[in-house]
Amino acid sequence: MLKKLTEEKQMEILEAGISEFADKGMKGASMSDIADKAGISVGVLYKYYSDKEDFFMACVRRSIHALEQTLEEVIRTEDKLLGYAGKVIQALLTHAREHEDDIRLYHEITSGSSRKYAARMAKEIEGMTARLYVHFIVRAQEEGSVRADADPRMFAFFFDNLLMMLQFSCCCDYYRERFKLYCNDGEIPDDEHIRNELLKFMESAFTLERKDITHRRGR
Repeated sequence: MLKKLTEEKQMEILEAGISEFADKGMKGASMSDIADKAGISVGVLYKYYSDKEDFFMACVRRSIHALEQTLEEVIRTEDKLLGYAGKVIQALLTHAREHEDDIRLYHEITSGSSRKYAARMAKEIEGMTARLYVHFIVRAQEEGSVRADADPRMFAFFFDNLLMMLQFSCCCDYYRERFKLYCNDGEIPDDEHIRNELLKFMESAFTLERKDITHRRGR
């Protein structure tokens, strides 16, 4: 009779899977290699998951759950939109440092090798954050603290794009090297500097309405 794995061991198996899928994609990943990394037999792995696709989806959902936990503290706080934005940026930077394989798995899903899962994964991965960001922007518009002429869904989408690329820039080799090209001496700055500069960039986007923008004319 199969001895039930502890919750800790099940999490270890999922982490091994996330690392393997992040490195090799759905097609290239080996269930045998994952089992070896987790210190179990491949037979035990198939006792818990019907096939590689089932296990892949479990790994993705594990990553989604970790992200949701990261954002829960931000959701529970009260703040103005830019205050929320700063907290979200910091939370996601910390999450990227602590869960690099999760971000690389996300990147692997978006890169095309797992395109058959694209629509399904987009809804599962992005659904919560999309609702969250739209809610924050709409509420800020109602309070009069951000520009009223913005489409909240489009602004939420643009905001999330910035955060997605920021996480890729912390964890994925190409984007990390690209980030360095824009930094002094090729060194990525600390998280506080990144957060503060991104907030400056966003502040103009969220607060300046087109009618209020003036351009200096050359003399």
